[in-house]
Amino acid sequence: MPTPKVSFEFFPPQTLDASFRLWETVQVLAPLKPGFTSVTYGAGGTTRKLTHDAVETIHKHYGLNVAAHLTCVDATKAETKEIIDSYADVGVTEIVALRGDPPKGADRFTAHPEGFASSVELIDWLAEDGRFKIRCGAYPEPHPEAADPMADVRWLKRKIDAGATSAITQFFFEAETFFRFRDACVKEGITAPIIPGILPIQSWKGAKAFANRCGTSIPAWVEEAFEAATRDGREQLLATAMCTELCDSLIAGGVEDLHFYTLNRPDMTREVCHALGITPDVVLENVA
Repeated sequence: MPTPKVSFEFFPPQTLDASFRLWETVQVLAPLKPGFTSVTYGAGGTTRKLTHDAVETIHKHYGLNVAAHLTCVDATKAETKEIIDSYADVGVTEIVALRGDPPKGADRFTAHPEGFASSVELIDWLAEDGRFKIRCGAYPEPHPEAADPMADVRWLKRKIDAGATSAITQFFFEAETFFRFRDACVKEGITAPIIPGILPIQSWKGAKAFANRCGTSIPAWVEEAFEAATRDGREQLLATAMCTELCDSLIAGGVEDLHFYTLNRPDMTREVCHALGITPDVVLENVA
């Protein structure tokens, strides 16, 4: 089985302890030589400055290619221009362009009157700027706001046509979910790479809450397996095995890239990568 390329998502720390955890995570995973790493915004763009600081530090001190998240939430076009200028100034060349989640307390996204109304508008504007490789998000299962099951596929096509060169999906539990989405995208004429987003489950309770917020369906067998594993104290063992099996199935189905949502906790991601044949020695040998 071929060895996939990997990338990792981190989030910016808001406390001293969280800072230590982020840098430990980067140090542990950097030797796996990811194709890129990404750094998120908080809900409503609340960690904008922290995101910038984390992006700059990871890029400068760890030599990693960083794709900075950029959203439309609560920002004017002028403010967004300042943000991308600051990224360009520190050598960042990739952006993950997203609409973004509503600010805390709001139940739906409302565009800033002097900002961008959608991710498509943001991507089109970034493409015209011309300084960045643009990645975007994709939903293999219907987004909570989607009008119909094909709406996310059509919307992804618009983002690709606007200038995004690849898409990273929301997480999912079964490989068939991704394959169905990929097939639908091909039928819609989407030829850009679609990278599956992988969530190593650190907490089943947290993963369920996250799935419910973003519209990820939870198969009955997954729910039953975690209930049993939690009772027996085997939750992490099950999570690692399920994540590895999911990645194996995706690779067997032709997937060449995997994007891990690390949650700034490196151990399970590293363990899964090692099981897939991605180790520092192998990667460094391939680079040489």
